[in-house]
Amino acid sequence: MTDSANTYRVLARKYRPATFADLVGQEALVRTLKNAIETGRVAQAYMLTGIRGVGKTTSARIIARALNCIGPDGKGGMTTEPCGVCEHCRAIAEDRHVDVIEMNAASNRGIDNIREIIETTRYNPTSARFKIYIIDEVHMLTNEAFNALLKTLEEPPERVKFIFATTEIRKVPTTVLSRCQRFDLRRVEPELLTVHFKNIVQKENVEAEDEALRLIAKAADGSVRDGLSLLDQAIAHGGGKVTAEFVRAMIGLADRAAIVDLFETLMKGDIHAALDLFNRQYASGADPMIVLQDLLDLTHWITRVKIAPELADDPSMAQTERDRCAELAKSLSMGVLTRDWQMLLKGVGEVLTAPSAKQAAEMVLIRLAYAADLPSPADLVKDIKNAPAPAFVPSHSSAPAASSDWGGVRAVAGGSPMPQAAPAPQGTVMFNTLADVVAYAYKQKEMLFAYNLQNCVSLVSFEQGKIEFYPMENTPANLASDMAEKLKAWTGQTWLISVVNKQGGKTLLQEAQETKANLRKTMSANPVVSAVIMAFPGAKIDSIRERVDENEETSNAEDEE
Repeated sequence: MTDSANTYRVLARKYRPATFADLVGQEALVRTLKNAIETGRVAQAYMLTGIRGVGKTTSARIIARALNCIGPDGKGGMTTEPCGVCEHCRAIAEDRHVDVIEMNAASNRGIDNIREIIETTRYNPTSARFKIYIIDEVHMLTNEAFNALLKTLEEPPERVKFIFATTEIRKVPTTVLSRCQRFDLRRVEPELLTVHFKNIVQKENVEAEDEALRLIAKAADGSVRDGLSLLDQAIAHGGGKVTAEFVRAMIGLADRAAIVDLFETLMKGDIHAALDLFNRQYASGADPMIVLQDLLDLTHWITRVKIAPELADDPSMAQTERDRCAELAKSLSMGVLTRDWQMLLKGVGEVLTAPSAKQAAEMVLIRLAYAADLPSPADLVKDIKNAPAPAFVPSHSSAPAASSDWGGVRAVAGGSPMPQAAPAPQGTVMFNTLADVVAYAYKQKEMLFAYNLQNCVSLVSFEQGKIEFYPMENTPANLASDMAEKLKAWTGQTWLISVVNKQGGKTLLQEAQETKANLRKTMSANPVVSAVIMAFPGAKIDSIRERVDENEETSNAEDEE
């Protein structure tokens, strides 16, 4: 092992901030502490809280230096810019200062440890201006330890200062918090982290792609230390060169461009292509959970851009990706985006609990692609309201025209196109009855159209290529043209749809209800059924199902053979 290997320090330690100016993304903390030191309004205790790696312990050491620095000439006082060369600054930086005591409450959490601190506070500092106690992970102290510290914390000796650090501020008693000045260290924005990492790789003479640094900054999730650890790992494994491709493989990220491709494919409803893209990402090392989380992030970002287009200028994304997402924000409705968000959010929970994360993720993608073809109720109502008025021509029927708008009109295919969900290939469908048309409409997911045919059409005549009907009171005004358009699309031939003013037969719904009522009446007259109803007061016929005789089925099968 070489000397250079023995003396190597990881980036998180090598570039640990030594002054307030070196802290990244903590402007509020720096401004407050600088003003307090310059005006001499230094509190007896500080509480620093935040996620891991944002600089809590580092800030505590900088505060200790600022309070005890004596300058290069040894005659200075408290300062906002510690010199870093005096004996106190060097000793604090090397963690060997006798008057700056650091303690980890995770391993020293009992009342006996706090009693030792209280006992030592009675004595003046040995050499420094202040005796400073830095207690990390302070929330790990026991209740007895907290209670023992309260009196000393409220009225400490003049030259004693306490600095606490914790990631779980809610676990610290309010009696302790009320005696401290609290500072919440914020997560560092990815943009600031990217700039910080770029400066470090320049100092290290390491070639790094901007996209790779952006990926590391995003993966750090606001933690400077986590980001530096990832950067250190990327440099080591990349042989001094950090590329976006390697970073994605290292931390299991999916390609951002591939995520946009996957999202676009899902919104088109192309299930096969979407699964193919997902499997490619999975084969390259992407975690299914991270893929869904990236889709969630993308959905959230597109939704924000739809609300506020100026947010599209996100420096963490490449320009081409921003342009594509901006187009998606314009083309997708808010209803679709919120629906996708809910489905992805539910899918993340399913992936966490499923035996196979990959299979669960694939099922989520299938649901998203399938839902892309389904209009929302709001869109359906809007389409109906905005449908163009049908082009009617006078009917050749001999019946006199009525005062109604329906009287004596017919519609011929070829007018304004109507929205269709899934038209069948032309010339492949034949209809012999109106019931056949209704059944096929349900098959094509034309639910509203099928409903109107069942409930609103009094059929006068039905021939191949020609239909005459009498409209009921609730019949939509564009039903005739809608029938003509859809029948032409489904059958490949032109249909003449005539609306006449003479009453036709019953609607399909009325016929079905009448048949059901007659059958129920017949069954009620059956002696066995009558006896059962009489034996059980309140009993009624709930449903009627036809029973097929097994012997008859067997006989029919033999005949077919």
